[in-house]
Amino acid sequence: MRQRWIVIAILLVACGSKHDTNNGNGDGGNHNEATPLPPDAFAGPWDDFPAMPIIDPSAPGTAGTLFGSPTTGAPSGGPCLVEPEVGTLYPNNWLRPRFSWVPTGSENLFEIRITTPHELQPLVVYTGAATWTMPLDVWTKLANHVVDQPITVAVRGATYDAGTMALTTGPELGSTGDIAIAPAAAPGAIVYWTTTGGTKLRGFKVGDETVRDIIKPADNPTQATLCVGCHSSTPDGAYVGFSASPQAGTGDPTELGLLSADGTATQPPFLTDSAKLLMARQNQEQPVFSKAHWRAGDHTAVTMYPINSRFEMIWTDLEATSQTEGTGWGVIVRVGDVVAGTTTPNAAAYASFAHTDDTLLYVSAPNVSSGVSTSHGNLATVPYTARAGGTYATVPGADTTTYNEYYPTFSPDDKFIAFNRVLDGQSSYNNAQAEVFVIPRAGGTPVSLRANAPPTCSGRTSPGVTNSWPKWAPGVTKVGAKSYYWVTFSSTRGTGNNPQLYVTPVVDDGTTLTTYPALYLWNQPAGENNHTPAWDNFDIIQ
Repeated sequence: MRQRWIVIAILLVACGSKHDTNNGNGDGGNHNEATPLPPDAFAGPWDDFPAMPIIDPSAPGTAGTLFGSPTTGAPSGGPCLVEPEVGTLYPNNWLRPRFSWVPTGSENLFEIRITTPHELQPLVVYTGAATWTMPLDVWTKLANHVVDQPITVAVRGATYDAGTMALTTGPELGSTGDIAIAPAAAPGAIVYWTTTGGTKLRGFKVGDETVRDIIKPADNPTQATLCVGCHSSTPDGAYVGFSASPQAGTGDPTELGLLSADGTATQPPFLTDSAKLLMARQNQEQPVFSKAHWRAGDHTAVTMYPINSRFEMIWTDLEATSQTEGTGWGVIVRVGDVVAGTTTPNAAAYASFAHTDDTLLYVSAPNVSSGVSTSHGNLATVPYTARAGGTYATVPGADTTTYNEYYPTFSPDDKFIAFNRVLDGQSSYNNAQAEVFVIPRAGGTPVSLRANAPPTCSGRTSPGVTNSWPKWAPGVTKVGAKSYYWVTFSSTRGTGNNPQLYVTPVVDDGTTLTTYPALYLWNQPAGENNHTPAWDNFDIIQ
């Protein structure tokens, strides 16, 4: 009996260690320290997979007999798995996995076989569809038991004749490879812009299988609003700051909106009449906020605003008692920010705050259109300095004349910057050639995310699929020597060629940055045009 209690205690300690890695609450910049997982903490073997094959109603009851042993079939020519991609790393709080594949030829009957040494038996599924979603109870147990270990997925296909109840071709072996579940969660919630059926902001918490409307044009107190677009979270997650326009479609010109993220679309109580008038000025783009400047007496928004025909970075006091420059709002000076080799001041685009200090990251460019669009952008930083600004500095490796670098964003601990890149001279706006890169904050050699590339069998390649608008999850989890980050972005790689949202892990072991294929968020409606995700601790009520 004493030995039995020792075993139970060991398992409880192990499970507690894993639970500690899931608390990535994303308090901007916090590392969530966790005890390294013992190698055999979740070794099992576990009885999470059903002992008998799952036979979908679309498949004949004899499917298992028709396919025979796992190695039966032609060595090639089978279906190609596109979701999840081979090599994928899931956060352990992800929505249950959906498996999708591209059939070859006349294939209409499929076998999915999922195996791991940590389970007593394989999970075997037969279906006539080209997609299958794992039951929630199976996924919950798997995510708790098989951590940071290879899980092998194999897909076979065949052509079934219902009249003869026999296979006319196949089976053929298709994709085979490993996926894994990280010992870390992806924290927070994602709010994104959809342009389908009229513009609106929609959102969900990580792990949700549905999305909900967050802000619609009619919610904005400005009666003329027909479009809501670029947006970000306030540091407390309670509000969404966004661009609003009296025009439909892309929505230029724009003013600023600030409404709650919980679906009630209420304005913050501290917002003054003077601040509302300042927010209503036209041609302002996407407000951003800092935790250091989000408290009573200092609720501040930073936006892009055209002054003398050039977009500048400005601050706006959301508790302003005056609309006068210098008291209600002002320009954040960027000393020395000029076009290389000249004395011509650059414009500024797409600012965002650091999480651990008072630094602003932005795009420095000779010309900026609509506050976000550039053709010759470089990444740069400038100190905020109590609204006064200071001397700018470019980010080495992301300040080239070869590329147009844009849409930068700090990781939650400010160690890295994710950004987009196209060839210099090409527009940053909705460019199909866009790809996502990560670079250390201090500069260096940009790393192209493995997630840029769609599955080979999809017939799509990057550049060419508009991988755009990267945003980090609001927290990073450290397990042993590894720090787990998560990045979301939009891409047109899907079969409908419409932009959809994806997530990908970035893992830093202190020496090497490892990136992985993209995870598709299948909770979003597949036919929608979904862009510009913002990822933070939004106070979404689902």
